[in-house]
Amino acid sequence: RGYVQGIIAAADFKINTSVLEGVNNKIKQIKRRAYGFRDDLYFFLKVKAAFHGLPR
Repeated sequence: RGYVQGIIAAADFKINTSVLEGVNNKIKQIKRRAYGFRDDLYFFLKVKAAFHGLPR
């Protein structure tokens, strides 16, 4: 019973979570290498550069 809303949402939006998991993994990789970045803005620029083909 607790999954009804999730099932309905999956049927309505047809979004696959594998893409989101891939994006999260890529961001985590950037974050691991981010030690020593000058500031948060530089980190976010690196994330944006990694996903240049995706809509923002």
